[in-house]
Amino acid sequence: MTETFIHPLAVVEPGAQIGAGAEIGPFCHVGADVVIGDGTKLISHVVVAGATTIGRDCTIHPQAVLGGPPQSTGHKGGRTTLTIGDNCIIREFVSMNTGTDFGRGATTVGNNGHFLAYVHIAHDCSIGNNVTLTNGVTLAGHCEVGDFVGIGGLTAIHQFVRIGNNAFVAGGSMILGDIVPYAMVGGNRAVLRGMNVVGMKRSGVPHAEVLKLRLAYKTLFDRSRTLAENIETAREKFADSPYAMRVVEFMLARGKRQFTLPPLKGAADDDADGQD
Repeated sequence: MTETFIHPLAVVEPGAQIGAGAEIGPFCHVGADVVIGDGTKLISHVVVAGATTIGRDCTIHPQAVLGGPPQSTGHKGGRTTLTIGDNCIIREFVSMNTGTDFGRGATTVGNNGHFLAYVHIAHDCSIGNNVTLTNGVTLAGHCEVGDFVGIGGLTAIHQFVRIGNNAFVAGGSMILGDIVPYAMVGGNRAVLRGMNVVGMKRSGVPHAEVLKLRLAYKTLFDRSRTLAENIETAREKFADSPYAMRVVEFMLARGKRQFTLPPLKGAADDDADGQD
């Protein structure tokens, strides 16, 4: 089907670009600066505002609000954007804001994302491909989420946090620090609980590399040495492992937050602050 369908009870402002085979259901509102890709479906009561581009074959459920202005008092009203990739499923009451004119100026969401009810993606976030955010996940501004990341429900993520590829975050967590690729974290405040072995196997990481990653994890988070010493040791020891080196490179490209670390020996999980 290549014919575009716009329900007579929908509002599509002049200037909006609607792709072939797209469907705009009843009581949707599509702004003048919006681009909607081929085959994308807005079921009903969806608002797409601002300078928002949505890719092909997405399905957007009722009460989602995409492209609203950033919730930031520092934003001065400049033109900023939201870009959503192909084949995304966006469920009820999801909100995604555009960027800020003092930040990246853009919020970006990759392909094949699955965003469950009440997810919020704030201004200037960058979300990778094949990401699943379950019900009630909240990302503050300027967060970076890698590919194949899964985040459990009712999790809140501090601004400027980076989450590496293939990481898994348990539901109900409070994330204050960066999460290295392939890690598994959880808790209030979250601590590192090991490597996401199941996720690595599902994404095709060879068994030998999984074993190396587990050894690299022990080296990187050995509390008998400083974190800088651990990173240098791991860079030399696991130079032959492209997967371990991705973790090392992530840690070398340190962001504005501390890393999420394992709990201190003998500390209760929720008493550890996850900071170094």
